[in-house]
Amino acid sequence: MLTLPDFPWDSLAAAKERAAAFSEPALGEGAGTGLVDLSVGTPVDPTPPVVRAALAEAADAPGYPQTYGTADLREAVAGWFARRRGVPGLDPAGVLPTIGSKELVAWLPTLMGLGPGDVVAFPRVAYPTYDVGARLAGAVPMAVDGLTALGPLTPSTTPKLLWLNTPGNPTGQVLGVEHLAKVVAWARQHGVVVASDECYAELDWRERAPGSTEPPTTPSVLDPRVCGGSPEGLLAVYSLSKQSNLAGYRAAFVAGDPALVGRLLEVRKHAGMIVPWPVQRALVAALGDTAHVEEQKARYAARRAVLRPAVEAFGLRVEHSEAGLYLWATAGEDSRVTLGRLAERGILVAPGDFYGAAGRRHVRIALTATDERVAAAARRLV
Repeated sequence: MLTLPDFPWDSLAAAKERAAAFSEPALGEGAGTGLVDLSVGTPVDPTPPVVRAALAEAADAPGYPQTYGTADLREAVAGWFARRRGVPGLDPAGVLPTIGSKELVAWLPTLMGLGPGDVVAFPRVAYPTYDVGARLAGAVPMAVDGLTALGPLTPSTTPKLLWLNTPGNPTGQVLGVEHLAKVVAWARQHGVVVASDECYAELDWRERAPGSTEPPTTPSVLDPRVCGGSPEGLLAVYSLSKQSNLAGYRAAFVAGDPALVGRLLEVRKHAGMIVPWPVQRALVAALGDTAHVEEQKARYAARRAVLRPAVEAFGLRVEHSEAGLYLWATAGEDSRVTLGRLAERGILVAPGDFYGAAGRRHVRIALTATDERVAAAARRLV
């Protein structure tokens, strides 16, 4: 019988109930009541019209779509990597649409044929699905805080798959080009496949130097400065849920080594893991339109500017958070204590222990709430 950890969000029921009972008498009856839910990173803003139009136009879809995606979809992904990620010349043969990125994260070890005794490594503070994906395959999950934590390598301890997450969830930490290049060189030396989850790349809050020629997003594992211009042994995972408000569409892709992608494709064909045709057309439209991405980024930047100083005024220290949709914050106490103190103010956040034992003194605070709710949270914290 497969053993999986408890679904972490179920443990928030009591804190959510407490937060929902909050009221601000000074604002009058009903005006300042209720929950501000900053625990889940689900988009709340409208799906862009250009994407909805593409979906509607493709709504008459009686036939089976291609698992591989159409040629123009794969070319659109390659073009996006060139324009936005500083990755020129990506081979469209190394692109595969997926049913959201969580699905790919959860099933990648299985799709790769990993099993008992095979090690899947991932960051110590990380999105829990990396661990779950290893367990689903019957592989060995291993949380590490750096390559040295793997110790002296043997055939049985060398990972078959190494997950990176940059920008990180929950931390918002961005791995630089030099760091990524060292990881890739190490992985190639030891025959390790590197999968980099980069779904927050467009939401980079770091300031650019005047006249900078850097790509507008965070570095990708496929950046030629990282990989030497070759995608061998590398996969980059990306979702449009965050940048384009497409969480409900389940629109994502994996790109990189054509040989690896080809192996994933063969299994997915047999398993019927196919992105619906209207969603494939919506993907093409979203990747070709930069304006809606910039508009959404500006919304999140404004919410971040309201929320961060309020969080700090409440006595929390924000760490990392250079990119992405979260503030990774600590009061130097157990995350469940911080969770309770915030619930008393009507605010629900995610405790850091969701993301591994190393996160147990932090909380993750999402920017994914309406302007009104973010303003309410800030008012309650100061």
